[in-house]
Amino acid sequence: MSSPSRLSASVLSALRGVLGGDAVLVGDAATPYGKDRWFAAAQPEAAVFPSTTAEVSAVLRIASEAGVPVTTRGAGHGYVGGCVPVRGGILLSVERMNKILEVHTGDFVAVVQAGAITGKVQAAAREVGLFYPPDPASLKDCSIGGNIATNAGGPRCLKYGVTRQYILGLEVVLMDGRVLRVGGRTHKNKTGFDLVGVFTGSEGLLGVITEATLRLLPHPPYRGAISAGFRDIQAAAAGVQAIFSAGFLPAAVEVADAFTLRAARKFRNDARIPPGDAHLILEVDGQRKSVVSELADLAELLRRAEASGVEVAEGDAGCETIWDIRRSFSESLKATGLRKLNEDIVVPRGKLVDLMRFAEDLQGRCKSEIACFGHAGDGNIHVNIMVGDWENPEVREKAEEALDELFLQVIEWGGAITGEHGIGLAKMRWWDKAVPEAVRGVHGEIKAALDPQGLLNPGKFV
Repeated sequence: MSSPSRLSASVLSALRGVLGGDAVLVGDAATPYGKDRWFAAAQPEAAVFPSTTAEVSAVLRIASEAGVPVTTRGAGHGYVGGCVPVRGGILLSVERMNKILEVHTGDFVAVVQAGAITGKVQAAAREVGLFYPPDPASLKDCSIGGNIATNAGGPRCLKYGVTRQYILGLEVVLMDGRVLRVGGRTHKNKTGFDLVGVFTGSEGLLGVITEATLRLLPHPPYRGAISAGFRDIQAAAAGVQAIFSAGFLPAAVEVADAFTLRAARKFRNDARIPPGDAHLILEVDGQRKSVVSELADLAELLRRAEASGVEVAEGDAGCETIWDIRRSFSESLKATGLRKLNEDIVVPRGKLVDLMRFAEDLQGRCKSEIACFGHAGDGNIHVNIMVGDWENPEVREKAEEALDELFLQVIEWGGAITGEHGIGLAKMRWWDKAVPEAVRGVHGEIKAALDPQGLLNPGKFV
């Protein structure tokens, strides 16, 4: 993907004057910043690395006056091409804005810059007995700003909710250089419109997030996890329903299907992966006595649901041995040598079994394996179409047809085409089917009000 150059010598000179020469890259030096974890890439005409909000504001003013597009990039660990600068222009990376400015035990808040790594924010909160619950799989690499831009989730969404529930305030720079502070540091705030919600999940289309005030909780003093195998995915889904029917609300409930498990067994050669063609992982947290009691009750419930290889672990170290299996699924699938088309669709919880059956049927029609794993507790399943010869037009066409079938079925069930990755480039062709025309129109009106020239992350869904 490319576009004609719009960066004049005067614009580059102005950027270097604001940021310094080492913070403005052009040509081959800028190339690595034109992509994320998806397979699309584009060449930015310049990649810039501001260190302060004032510098971000200056960059956007320069770009606005010159009519140059700006695409914001966090840590580059997105899966939908959201930060790919398809119209060229300036790629604005916030990676140097990575400070944890404050963790306040009295107010239960953390104030962090957009480039702060999520796992480091969690660790800083943990050091003082506090808890930042959102836990995307890439938490050791992804940034808070990127999490906010996509409203990221993770396994603990079931009990604790997604990123939006933990954003109390934002500092955002608009395309014309204005700096907004929306929300605040109080845990309740109904003053005016919910502008925090407007910018959360906006995928870089409305402004550049530079700082966030995060809501923290007391850190649960104890946790435990259960790993269990099932004969098939339908039996595992029935096990999930049994958990909820019995009145339990685990922090996380994760599921994996047969192809995912075969890939993981081959990749890891790990006896800890239980037998069967489906796998459940549960986590519970809270006071030690209640956690131990819940683990025992849940393990017995799963055995009655015909689970096999039930393993119970307590404490951080024990839990991490079980979660390490889950975190390896994506790499295990990549190790098959197949191209992994990773779709983070969401279905109503009651449609989980229907989704798994639909994926099995779809395999036969598209002539590609399909691997399903993810957040069974909230219906957010990563459906991965595993394509062999991607360069073969017929194979690619079959895969694209399978994606169309998948997304149209999810929409028909009242589901969502993305639960946490965002739309980016990967899901643009289903945007108009997933969202009614009137709602799409409101998106356009908000975009036009905040970015009238359409310069922020252009070429995406609005």
